Amino acid sequence: MATFSSIEEARAYFEQDRFATENGVFLSELSGDGAVCTLTLSGRHRNAEGGVMGGAVFTLIDLAFAAAANNAHRPTVAQQVSMNFLSGSRGSVLTAKARCRKDGKTSCVYQVDVSDDLGRDIAQAVVTGFKIT
Repeated sequence: MATFSSIEEARAYFEQDRFATENGVFLSELSGDGAVCTLTLSGRHRNAEGGVMGGAVFTLIDLAFAAAANNAHRPTVAQQVSMNFLSGSRGSVLTAKARCRKDGKTSCVYQVDVSDDLGRDIAQAVVTGFKIT
């Protein structure tokens, strides 16, 4: 059973996640076992070498996990994250797709895959969440 009655309610809730939203992360889809977030890249998302800043990719992953996990059980927070950067993006939009792999009594595990609008795999993360109440 979802904790949000609609994606609009979830978007309103996550507007309070100001770091992600003020940096352009957008909740695109929400389902019973996952979420999709997007990030349109701009100059502020670039590192000194011109690549996408790792923190921007992590922030996208973090909000996709948060939306998915908190739709299943609120409140849930990230307890541990393992992330691999797979390749640099040459595109202009990143998409993170989070899906539940395990939903236990006090913890959960989500896989989050990030790709760009050119079809390149950018990063992958496994997030262990802790259900607070």
